[in-house]
Amino acid sequence: MSNKPVYISMLIATLFWSGAFIAGKMAGTVFLPLTLTFFRFLFALPFIFLLLKLKEPDNFVPAKEQIMPLIILGIVGTLGYHYFFFMALRYTTATNSALIGATNPMVTTVLAVLFFKEKITALRLVGVGISLFGVFGVVTGLDPQIIGAMAFNQGDLIMFVGVLCFSVYALLSRKFMLKYQISPLTVTAYSFLVCTILSLVLGLLLENPLATLGQAPGRVWVEILYMSILASVIGYYVQLNSIQKIGAPKTMMFVNLVPVHTIVLAAVILGEKISLLKLLMAFVIILGVYLAARPEKTIEKQ
Repeated sequence: MSNKPVYISMLIATLFWSGAFIAGKMAGTVFLPLTLTFFRFLFALPFIFLLLKLKEPDNFVPAKEQIMPLIILGIVGTLGYHYFFFMALRYTTATNSALIGATNPMVTTVLAVLFFKEKITALRLVGVGISLFGVFGVVTGLDPQIIGAMAFNQGDLIMFVGVLCFSVYALLSRKFMLKYQISPLTVTAYSFLVCTILSLVLGLLLENPLATLGQAPGRVWVEILYMSILASVIGYYVQLNSIQKIGAPKTMMFVNLVPVHTIVLAAVILGEKISLLKLLMAFVIILGVYLAARPEKTIEKQ
């Protein structure tokens, strides 16, 4: 059977994920980060739990020993990443956020080497260096004055903190899923739930969202629904299906298209400038991520 439908669906999914940077940038002009995080996952919850019920009814209610790992993953990966993601978009461009976000596999590789004692080959080390140079180029624009003054855009730095959160989530989820026999779909559903509850509590305490609810224009709800349904639920489901059909390594290669799509969408929708330097740095980051995060042949076969 041809895998063409899987490839097409993954291309569409990367467009959905790219659009999340645009939607987040636009919705962030109305709601603060915790409030945006709450609504994004509140609307996604019914769909992801319905998917869990249909696909894995035996995993619908987690075992007692799985609860704490799921809470940790929800705090670190879903709440942590999305808070910093939406905060970063208040201070930097969607393009910069996407390019920095694209380094996630590379950062995960580095953390795995540092804290989980995974081996790293010389080629992977070169890839890490190339990716870091690409991020450096995005953040500084290779401007000698910015480099000399170390005056980086705070939004770019915040986005990198978000990447660290998601990389820690990726490593912990792999460890927890093996140790506690938790399925990926269960992790996703319950991390969404933890994030929704905590972002509501923290949002009410820190952001006073009720003051802005009545003033929110209709388009912001469309943007949030886009992030909830298309980018979160459908994007995740397509990715899961792709991993089952063509494997994780091939599926993850499609993720490298996200910053490319975002650059184009940000130019068309937000009017962000497409500079030759940004395009070059996008290529550098993607090349570095591919070299740093590509699986070894023995692992890929497994």
